[in-house]
Amino acid sequence: MNPPPRVVVVDDQALVRTGFRLILGADGIEVVAEAADGAEAVDAVRRTRPDVVLMDIRMPGTDGLEATRRILAAAPDAPDASRAALPRVVMLTTFDLDHYVYAALSAGASGFLLKDVTPEHLTAAVRTVRAGDALLAPAITRRLVERFARTGAETAALHRDLAALTPRELDVLRLLARGLSNAELAERLHLSEATVKTHVSRVLTKLGLRDRAQAVVVAYETGLVSPRAGEP
Repeated sequence: MNPPPRVVVVDDQALVRTGFRLILGADGIEVVAEAADGAEAVDAVRRTRPDVVLMDIRMPGTDGLEATRRILAAAPDAPDASRAALPRVVMLTTFDLDHYVYAALSAGASGFLLKDVTPEHLTAAVRTVRAGDALLAPAITRRLVERFARTGAETAALHRDLAALTPRELDVLRLLARGLSNAELAERLHLSEATVKTHVSRVLTKLGLRDRAQAVVVAYETGLVSPRAGEP
């Protein structure tokens, strides 16, 4: 059985940090550090090596987007330089259609939560991203992409390695972009979950991505999936 997730909470409002700490602690999730701005967050992550970072986007000084970029670019400083050694970052925002949120997903954040999230959803979200799944509601993701994604030949060229994916891996990426979990992918493709995990891992490796959320962004920006398709 896996130990409970270790979390760093980052927000410039002490009341928000305290509330999140109490909610997470009541569910057996340890908050190993708090930070009031992005610079403190980067330092706290380096000191404590958490599994998950709950990161406010808009803060004075170093904001959450820049802090996320620094944290997820810190692989050379980690004991294990693999992607798995880095924490999962979940962005905290007051509204979902935020270009900062989209930029954070592109930078490698694992998803986002609205600040008025229920306690049950908060604790479930931490456990979800810790397990390696992206925290992306399909409908909100499509709206984000439709509003902020860069599409067209120039963007597609940045991800021309899409051609390196097998037909099965392309199928997996399409469905992953629709927000399906590993279990749902397995059911849809008539595969075992272990096989699905292998395919997802290969997709991320071939595209040079660290997270399922980044894969979703790539799928939309390259036109593999259309935000206007209206699929669930």
